[in-house]
Amino acid sequence: MGWRLIVTTLLELLQERPLTGHCFKPEYYIKADIHSGLLESRGGYRLAAFPEMLLKAIYSGLRYETGQAARVILYNCGQEWGQEFFRRFEQELTQYHQQPLVDLPIGVLIDAFQDLWATHGWGRLNLNFEHGDHGLVEAIVFNSGFAAAARVAHPDQLTQEPSCYLEAGVLSTVFSKLSGRDLTCVQTQCESMGSDRNCFLIGTSQRLRDCPEWIRKGISHSEILQRLL
Repeated sequence: MGWRLIVTTLLELLQERPLTGHCFKPEYYIKADIHSGLLESRGGYRLAAFPEMLLKAIYSGLRYETGQAARVILYNCGQEWGQEFFRRFEQELTQYHQQPLVDLPIGVLIDAFQDLWATHGWGRLNLNFEHGDHGLVEAIVFNSGFAAAARVAHPDQLTQEPSCYLEAGVLSTVFSKLSGRDLTCVQTQCESMGSDRNCFLIGTSQRLRDCPEWIRKGISHSEILQRLL
């Protein structure tokens, strides 16, 4: 009798509030049509694959045509890209969990964002909120396709500065949307420079105002973080 009561109660709970898995796992999120060659998300959004040669051409072409302005162009493109990225993220996650984004537990939100980042092929993203009291979020990305493309664009040497400005732009927009504040993002460490990971710091422009100069001087990510703290 007791076991029957427990099973009945569990069934009622499951029917009342279904348990949901990871929204953006690729095996569930991406739908491929082998006849047309099209990729779509669960929500019906068209997905595009960027071949390595195209990314190489973007990096080398921008550097050739615009010089140092390439970093600003890529960052601004990333911010624009981030607007649409966040809109789709919010819409699909809200639809999947049947509740507004603001009502979701922070753990679910972070896991979903990291899953979506990986599913898009942008590498493995880890977010560190340990320094939130100091107005900083740390983002670490492993195996970035953007950093790999920058290396391919400069095959004879390691790049002399971080190159993942698109990713930095996307991160700045996403966290600005999540926090309701105008935030910026700087990259302090990059795989294109020979590092084993890409490191980003997210905060207000005032908080991070000295970072570009420190990066140009070759100061390490850990030391920059300590200076900010």
